[in-house]
Amino acid sequence: MMRNPALISSLLFLILVTSAAQAQEVEPAESRFTLYDIPPRWLVDMPTAGTLPRGHYNLGVRLYPRGGGLGYADIGISSRFTLGLSYGGEGIISDQKPNWNGRVGFSLKFRLVDELEYFPAVTLGFTDQGYGAWYENEDRYTFKSRGFYAVASRSFYFYKWTSGWHAGINRSLEATDGPDDDLTVFGGFDATFDYNLALVFEYDAAINDDSEAATPLSGKGRGYLNMSVKWLFAENLELEFVLKDLLVNRRAAPGESNTFSREVRMTYIDAF
Repeated sequence: MMRNPALISSLLFLILVTSAAQAQEVEPAESRFTLYDIPPRWLVDMPTAGTLPRGHYNLGVRLYPRGGGLGYADIGISSRFTLGLSYGGEGIISDQKPNWNGRVGFSLKFRLVDELEYFPAVTLGFTDQGYGAWYENEDRYTFKSRGFYAVASRSFYFYKWTSGWHAGINRSLEATDGPDDDLTVFGGFDATFDYNLALVFEYDAAINDDSEAATPLSGKGRGYLNMSVKWLFAENLELEFVLKDLLVNRRAAPGESNTFSREVRMTYIDAF
């Protein structure tokens, strides 16, 4: 376990802010991709088949309820292979002692098949980064990590907007709750209008998180419906407002309100 998680999270946030401040000052190279050119690598929580181009990286921070914060960084090792790290915790933005995540999150993605005219892109991946608070006794996040997954993505282009449709299957390693260790499926779409505003919807069937007998944190069997609005503030900086669990599938812990949650995410992308 890391000796000083607060320092690591603070450094991730400072790097993001510094990079964003320099975004307007650095003239991008001709070969550089920006957020306008790269398909989304995720929707809200679910991954897509998109990967970062070789030599590119993204830095980001995600702010969620109860003062939570998650910093993340991804790098394109090749045009098909992306690696990522993340870390955060609950209660960072508060006057209480933070509840740090139980581990540093790790992710990788490898695109097996490029998108063709009549065939979607296909990617295999792994991530042990879940979302929301970390519950040490249950050895899981509020919203389970994806674990091993396969996802297919297909793009469509219209007059003034583009759309991507995505579907996948996954097996989470947060499966210590016995009855809820099944494979599950997920899907969603994104639509970008005039190249600066995007709307995102996703649905996770959460078959692996619907048994009340497994743990009090399990869902109610409705699945998780999430949405977000993205604003491409600059060619390298993306701001996003997220609404999670619109079907109120999550069982509220004692003292919590039982409603959907609101989050904010900022992502900066650049090249070495």
